[in-house]
Amino acid sequence: MVIKMMKSTYTKLLFSFLIICLSTKGIMAQNILGQDRVPVATMLSALLTPDQKGASLGDAGVAGPSDVNSIYWNPAKLGFTKSDLGFNLSYNPWLRNITNDMAYYNISGFTKSKTKNQVYGFSLNYFDLGTISSTGNSGNFLGTYPSKEYVLTGSISQQMSKRFSLGVNLKYINSSPLVATTVITAQTVAADLGMYWAAKESEGNKWRTSYGINLSNISGKVSYGANDKSFIPTNLRFGLATSKNISAESSFTLYLDFNKLMVPTPDANNGSNLKDVTAIGGIFSSLFDAPDGFGEELREISTSIGADLNLNKLISLRAGYFHEDKAKGNRNYFTTGLGLKIDQKYHLDFSYILPTESSSPLANTLRISLVGDISRNVAK
Repeated sequence: MVIKMMKSTYTKLLFSFLIICLSTKGIMAQNILGQDRVPVATMLSALLTPDQKGASLGDAGVAGPSDVNSIYWNPAKLGFTKSDLGFNLSYNPWLRNITNDMAYYNISGFTKSKTKNQVYGFSLNYFDLGTISSTGNSGNFLGTYPSKEYVLTGSISQQMSKRFSLGVNLKYINSSPLVATTVITAQTVAADLGMYWAAKESEGNKWRTSYGINLSNISGKVSYGANDKSFIPTNLRFGLATSKNISAESSFTLYLDFNKLMVPTPDANNGSNLKDVTAIGGIFSSLFDAPDGFGEELREISTSIGADLNLNKLISLRAGYFHEDKAKGNRNYFTTGLGLKIDQKYHLDFSYILPTESSSPLANTLRISLVGDISRNVAK
C-alpha cells in the first residue's frame, strides 16, 4: 500500500507563518489572506535584509550612507564608501514564538581598490529553515529532514563622478525545501543593478539629500522538479535619504523607500495567465498587468519610512514603519533599533520588530549585527 506522505499540523502552520513573514507573496499566503491577486515568487529569502540598521528603519536603505550592507540595499552606494575595508556579521533568529531552530545568518565584506574608484564586495546569506518531521497516514514517524536557502553574492561598484555611481551584484541562489520526505534543490544565478546619487556637500545645518534605485534578483524562472516553473523575487527599490547636522558631532537622517515586486499579477484562476510569461517579460509586464489598472499597481508598492538620530558619533537611536496594502500582503509593523560604536573601527547594530498585531510570529524578535569600517591609514 502506498503511504501518502504528510507533514504534521505543526509543520504546516510553521511554513504558513514563514511565507507570511518572508513576503506574503507566495501561494500559501494567497490562501491564508483570502487574496487571489498577490504576486507569486519563490526563493523569498533573497529579500531578507542582513542589515540591522536598515531593519530598524522600517526596512529602508536604498539611498542611505554607504557601508558594507550597501551590497544588499544598493551596490552602487559602495562607490562612495569612505572606508578601505569593511565587514558585517549578523544573526537573525526567526519565528522565535513558534520554533527555536530557524535563523538567518550573514557574513559580508568589501575592499576598495587602491588605484581606481572601484569597490569589490562579497556576501553570504544563509537561511536555516530548521528540521522538519514527517509522518505517514497512521502517524508513524518517518524521519526529520533539514531545509535551507542561501545566497552567495559578488559585488562591484564604480564611482562615475563626484555625485554618481553604478553598482552590480552577481548571485548564486540555492533553495532546498522539503517536499514530502525528499529535499528538492532549485538553483539559479541572478543579478542586481543599482544607481546612486550622493548628496551635495554643504556647510552648517543644511539638509543633504541622496537618491538611490536598485533592481535586484534579475533571473530566469526556477523549477523544483515539476513541469511548472516559478518566478524568483525580482524587486525594484527606489527612494531617498536626507540628513542634517544638529551639532558638530550629531546628525539626524530621514529615510523613505518604495518597493515593488517585479513579478506579474496572477489572475483569479490560480495564475493560469503566467505559465507562458518569461522572467524578463514578467519584469516589464508587472508594471501594467493588474486587472484593476494603475490603481492596483500602486497598491503593490510597499513603503518604508525611518529616522536615525546619531548622537556624538557614539550612539544612534532609530525607528521606522513598514506598510503594505491589505489586499497585497498586509504586512504592517513598526521597527526600532540602536547603534553603538565600540571604537573607531567597529560598532554594533540592534533591531526589534513591533508588529501591529500582537499575535504576529515576528513579535519579540531581536536581531544583531557586528559591523567593521576600517581605513588603512588608521593605526591598529
